[in-house]
Amino acid sequence: MEIIPLGPGFAAELRGVQMAEVVAQPALYQAVRAAFEEHSVLVLRDQRYTDQDQVAFSACFGPLERTKVASLGEGTHFSILTNVDLANGGKGLVPPGHRETLTARANQLWHTDSSFKQIPALASMLSARTLPSHGGETEFASTRLAWARLDPAQRAQFEGAYAWHDYAHSRGKIDPSLATSVEQTALPPVRWRMAWRNPANGKTALYVASHAFAIDGMDKAAAQALLARLIEAATKPELTYLHRWRPGDAVMWDNRAILHRGRPWPDDQPRHMVRTTISATDADGLDFVRPAVAAA
Repeated sequence: MEIIPLGPGFAAELRGVQMAEVVAQPALYQAVRAAFEEHSVLVLRDQRYTDQDQVAFSACFGPLERTKVASLGEGTHFSILTNVDLANGGKGLVPPGHRETLTARANQLWHTDSSFKQIPALASMLSARTLPSHGGETEFASTRLAWARLDPAQRAQFEGAYAWHDYAHSRGKIDPSLATSVEQTALPPVRWRMAWRNPANGKTALYVASHAFAIDGMDKAAAQALLARLIEAATKPELTYLHRWRPGDAVMWDNRAILHRGRPWPDDQPRHMVRTTISATDADGLDFVRPAVAAA
């Protein structure tokens, strides 16, 4: 396996390795896991995979999430991100105002997966199944490097701070009705530390996202302004890695230390992606961010 750095201080391509080989060879998995902890974003190109290969590879890293209510793939281990009209047997594309189109727009906000859940995500694995001729890239930014750029007083402030995350908040930025009542009931706001220390290497990352809407002890408007500034500082163009998808690509990223967003593509072209998500556990530093007492 060869490790090729890609981004400005994070992200790397793993060459000479297939998902199935990682599943079958514990020593190879350990090398891939070490690269994941170090580089935060791993790119695997020219993969020969099935759905089962993606699930087996992802499960090496920890317990798999079930896809949330009211989503394509609900109740399975697969989140389907597509503008293909699956309800019509995959014939044609959904119209511009369709729920999946609006969801794609919401996914173009900087976020970390599942920060709005009772158990947040360690990692996500995204595979390319159908790609547009251009556009539809995925962009990444390191909140571990963003943390390192903070001055000592800011790090001390945020290390003890808690932010609230809510799925309906981020979806409301696109359309007030995008988060259904079923989703809002199933996904009430949750509260996490704004700093997440990686127990594998002791490095801390800033844990924020478009889902974050409040900070304990702060006026709501001031908190949202602060969160926006932190995300803006972390995601300046010169600090990001833009992944241009090719057929056979699969990308895994560390949700503890990475913000990501999708990029637009032409409305008249299909894009079909499949994501598996790995839940965080205490071994991944979850105990470090779990609040001892939930706020009212």
